[in-house]
Amino acid sequence: MIDEELILKLLNECWSLKSSSIWTKDNPAKGQCGVTSLVINDNFGGNILKTKLHNGQWHFYNSINGKCYDFTSSQFENQIEYLDTLSNRDEAFSDTSEEQYSYLSNEFKKFINTIKR
Repeated sequence: MIDEELILKLLNECWSLKSSSIWTKDNPAKGQCGVTSLVINDNFGGNILKTKLHNGQWHFYNSINGKCYDFTSSQFENQIEYLDTLSNRDEAFSDTSEEQYSYLSNEFKKFINTIKR
């Protein structure tokens, strides 16, 4: 069982310019979809999905136990039309860097480990 509210709160604590070069305080989820989908996949398993946005770019999110989770949807002003196209770690990694991934992964683990105690 995934506590979406708690995970989103943790992610908001972790996201920064170190996890996305286009992050802003006003829009902390901006540019975080690829890196976030990887970190969620690391911690909860499931699949990485993608959908094409109106601007032609791919947007990544997760499916865990048959339920879709998009923790970065708040970055968009318009509602997303989800296509639920199966993706993979390599594709999601093309949307981030090793440094951004390592940073978010380590920060998320710090927070999640304090909760598991």
